[in-house]
Amino acid sequence: MKTTTLSITLLLAFSSSHAIDIPAVHPNIVKINGRLLFATGLSKPVKTKYTLKQLVGNPISTNTGIQFNFGKLKGKLYYGFINPEDGHYPQPVFYKRASDIKKGLAHIDILNNLSGKYDMIAWKKNGRGTLGYRVVNKKGTILYDGKLAFTGKGPFQVNAASIIEGPFINLAENGHFHNTLRLSFETLKKTTATVTLPSQTYTFKEPTTHHEFTLTGLLPDTQYSYTVKTDSGKHHYSENYTFKTAPAPGRRKPFIFAYASDSRSAQGGGERNIKGTNAYMMKKIGALVRFKGAAFMQFTGDLINGYLNSTEQTKVEYRNWKRAIEPFAHDMPIIAAMGNHEALTHNFKGHISVDRFPYETESAEAIFANQFVNPTNGPQSEDGAEYDPNPNQQDFPSYKENVFYYTYDNVAMIVLNSDYWYAPSLKYYPETGGNLHGYLMDKQLEWLESTVTALDADDNIDFIFVTHHTPVFPNGGHVKDDMWYRGDNTLRAVVKHSADGKNLIQRGIIEQRDKYLKILMKSNKVFGFLTGDEHNFNFLKLDKKVNIYPDGWDKEDIRKRQEFHPLYQINNGAAGAPYYAQEQAPWSEHVQSFSTQNAVVFFHIHGKSIQMEVLNPDTLDTILPLQGLDRDR
Repeated sequence: MKTTTLSITLLLAFSSSHAIDIPAVHPNIVKINGRLLFATGLSKPVKTKYTLKQLVGNPISTNTGIQFNFGKLKGKLYYGFINPEDGHYPQPVFYKRASDIKKGLAHIDILNNLSGKYDMIAWKKNGRGTLGYRVVNKKGTILYDGKLAFTGKGPFQVNAASIIEGPFINLAENGHFHNTLRLSFETLKKTTATVTLPSQTYTFKEPTTHHEFTLTGLLPDTQYSYTVKTDSGKHHYSENYTFKTAPAPGRRKPFIFAYASDSRSAQGGGERNIKGTNAYMMKKIGALVRFKGAAFMQFTGDLINGYLNSTEQTKVEYRNWKRAIEPFAHDMPIIAAMGNHEALTHNFKGHISVDRFPYETESAEAIFANQFVNPTNGPQSEDGAEYDPNPNQQDFPSYKENVFYYTYDNVAMIVLNSDYWYAPSLKYYPETGGNLHGYLMDKQLEWLESTVTALDADDNIDFIFVTHHTPVFPNGGHVKDDMWYRGDNTLRAVVKHSADGKNLIQRGIIEQRDKYLKILMKSNKVFGFLTGDEHNFNFLKLDKKVNIYPDGWDKEDIRKRQEFHPLYQINNGAAGAPYYAQEQAPWSEHVQSFSTQNAVVFFHIHGKSIQMEVLNPDTLDTILPLQGLDRDR
């Protein structure tokens, strides 16, 4: 274990002479003249290479087209029209030439380049259209995919009411989708907005750039068309799509849902790395999921490269991920959850980092909630736990919209955050305080237990799935951590009341893993857990024959409990991140269908039976043919 070089006494001396607005869970971090200080040195400055405002390009009108200003950027601007009338999933078709970005400036010449045989949207007739554009730096790295509406026939006008992200279909706050849903999108400038269904109209009159509508009174199992209209006062804009509500709870109609995780950028260039995400593979996944007719897709963690200390840079990467899935998320929910690469941190010398605070505005959890629209039926935070150092203030990040549950017909999905309050360097520098990769903390587990109990009593639910980013039983790439750490139970989250105090967390990682599993064992409806982190597909049926302990384990063996029953771990971290080969673990002989191909898992629910198939979205190869999964004891 590494040790710090600055004494606790010196830290306390600093803290006594300066006001501190640091959460009490970090007693070894102090604030000196506006800078944070840990034993290895001052916090590193925020590094923001690109911002959303910069990459959107501050578009302005010209006589012949649209001019963009990307700051100091040099590179290329690719562009082309988006034709919403030609295909169900509108995407830009790029023109044969690009515009050079010189000293940050680039121009799209609509009048001279995109007329005649290139005018497939009839802008010259209608006086309006939508452009897709791609910002590429001088090294050839794609930084941003944008879209923008315009009006005019020359001169042209940037349409201030342009929808630049979305619209997205989202679950209701209570996690249902049969009679209520939410619809969200972003506009270029502040606008009012209206959403129109065949028999209902919803209007938001207060101008804003982030729009979020709750659509109520919907009929179950019904296809709806909808129109989104925006109005900036000077400009108008509209888009048309469809969605289908879930069946009424407990109808037990056959349906399919999809699962994947880990789409952070990969090697190979091009769309495999659109600044933080493998957009190439996410588009392939979105297309396959819609082709298969899935009702929804769960995507659990490592959407982006992350591990940043800049909220603005993090938002750029999230935007790129959302733009990749956007054409397919107009019509169905794609529910995102957090992983370790969503980390947003304060960084110190020596590769030391902790979850960024203030927690309510800058933590990884807060920025994730700001960027996604998820149910709000989860727990509050770890505040109030027996290890909370100060019950009178917020000492932990919120669980809002990163821990929750939802239902679809007879299936419930419980979404956990196994990288909550994540301190990436905690294993080597426990003095900072923070949470371990893969450690599910007590208040989250307390909420999980009450949620499982409630769903177990619900006669409409036959299957309960739990999903979190880190595998309970890692097999390839993360045997060194996740919920195993090569069998080292000494590792755990760290909470101290004082700089020289003892850790108040009692259970080690394997004990906490077992506490989690015991909660799941209380209900025969719990089918298993969907995980990622390891960039491969495999599945494991956990039964009493599977060895889950390190040599010399001297604590409880939960396989001997009366309520122990088989659970499935289905790992699919193969959504585009660089692959991991299989490693050796105590349960390796029971692992099935291990593959490093890119993969999407499809669950076929038919009443009280369940089947699973796994396909490669890039090649359409079958990784695992459709097969039934039993739940025998």
